[in-house]
Amino acid sequence: LSFARMRVAIHVGQLRQKVPGGIGRYTEALCREIPEFGVDLLTFAAGSVPARDGVTLPGLTDLGLPHDGARYELWHRLRRPRLPFAADVVHAPSLAVPPRSDSALVVTVHDVAFLNHPELFTRRGVSFHKAGLAIAGKEADAIITASSFVGRQLINLGFDEKSIHVIPHGVTLAPTADRSDAERRLEALGISPPFILQVGTVEPRKGVDTLIAALQRARREIPTLTLVLAGPVGWGEVAGLNAPGVRSLGLVDDALLEALYSTASVTTVASRSEGFGLPALEALAHGSPLIASDATSLPEVVAGAGILVPPDHPAAWSKAILDILTNNTFSDELRARGPKRAAMFSWEASALAHFKAYQNAIDSHSDRQRGLLP
Repeated sequence: LSFARMRVAIHVGQLRQKVPGGIGRYTEALCREIPEFGVDLLTFAAGSVPARDGVTLPGLTDLGLPHDGARYELWHRLRRPRLPFAADVVHAPSLAVPPRSDSALVVTVHDVAFLNHPELFTRRGVSFHKAGLAIAGKEADAIITASSFVGRQLINLGFDEKSIHVIPHGVTLAPTADRSDAERRLEALGISPPFILQVGTVEPRKGVDTLIAALQRARREIPTLTLVLAGPVGWGEVAGLNAPGVRSLGLVDDALLEALYSTASVTTVASRSEGFGLPALEALAHGSPLIASDATSLPEVVAGAGILVPPDHPAAWSKAILDILTNNTFSDELRARGPKRAAMFSWEASALAHFKAYQNAIDSHSDRQRGLLP
């Protein structure tokens, strides 16, 4: 395929964070894949971006001082300072929305949980995200979101349906893992099957408290069962982290994460709110039996390849966990379903859809400049 070239500038400030998280993974994947579709890519951040293995950031511009939060406040309050380069498109992959100058503006809105569950965020976080969302509604020529669930929420908030592009995230399908090698690596950490794996920040929004309560119930039948939490501490306290059978590993590297996914008896995504749920897709790709909340975006990601359970119901989570652990046929069936479902998602397809959204944004911006759109 041939594509008309365009110059796109992507904000990569999320990669400066100690824990880039799901937005960081998304940003990295987009920067890796989008140049294949006729895009001359520029990247920018306020401050240097630490090097990461396998991550290339073409044309990286350091905007200098002020860094991060202070600059974002200026962007949101004053729409200054302007970016020091020209581009056809400026893409904000989060709600840190830079001024676009004369470029088309594209903003990715991952979720609006800060509106529906403000108690799960800091006051500053709610204020920041509200400001970014308001700017996106007023200025963006295209809005990208990873799930139809969030797309519907944005329409209900008054966003123009024609400007919204639902573009699911991708996943890199895991190579066939050497299970015995993975088990040896985990045994060195004192982790052995059977164990439940939950990947992501450890905070109230992720439903870790529900899992801990479910674990205590399940351990009445399987006393050796443990819950392994792979992710850094987020905002807000989670009770029960010192309960029997709970292991908190903190942030883990990709190799250890691969070993955990390929060895876990069950992977859970117990979140009360998700805009997509990348750990759910990663678990499916690794063939790990998956239990996820039947809330927000997760059902459209899982789509029959795992078990869906209401959030905040420890008894239901415990039952689902035990159903998998005590039924090898059912567990094997879930292991087979996962990779088939995950194969429907790729970063290449996601990048191509982003390219089309960029072109749409350029056209809309041009029409607006000529007075054809309000």
